[in-house]
Amino acid sequence: MSENLENRRLLARLVVAAVVMFGFGFALVPFYKTICEVAGINRLLSPDVAENTQVDRNRVVTLEFDANAYGVPWRFRPLKSSIQVHPGELVRVDYEVENVTDAPISGQAIPSYGPDYAAQYVKKLECFCFTQQQLGARERRVMPVAFVLDPALPANVHVMTLSYTFFEVEGAVQVDAGTGGQS
Repeated sequence: MSENLENRRLLARLVVAAVVMFGFGFALVPFYKTICEVAGINRLLSPDVAENTQVDRNRVVTLEFDANAYGVPWRFRPLKSSIQVHPGELVRVDYEVENVTDAPISGQAIPSYGPDYAAQYVKKLECFCFTQQQLGARERRVMPVAFVLDPALPANVHVMTLSYTFFEVEGAVQVDAGTGGQS
């Protein structure tokens, strides 16, 4: 009987430990967001400030564009596959997205860069990735990205890739057909 009581106590301790660990993990999310904001890390949802407006006409960088839709039934593509730019000049690139279903769907685009360290040299001023995109049934939209390639980009970088991947956002607000999902 005492062994049975000891097993119950052990089980109770394990349950309490699991609940505490879950609570700790849940509490880390806002803590992590705050640290990232303060440190300037992982700023995906806010525009950058272009501090240096000097255009380096002696350098040309080829920017390649990529688009993916992961788990969301959308067609998504850049309208240009690549362009050549001078570091420091304002660049605008358009992407096209289309919901191929008969139901409204919400998605969020996450950027990635090649080479990885190039992300710090892309100063986005406007981007569809800053907010969730809600597309109505069969809706098609052209979305801009405006940015400046920082002239501090290392001189050995001649080609960069800017890639966006859309992921579906579950439980998002339904799209109003009159506004096309834009506020």
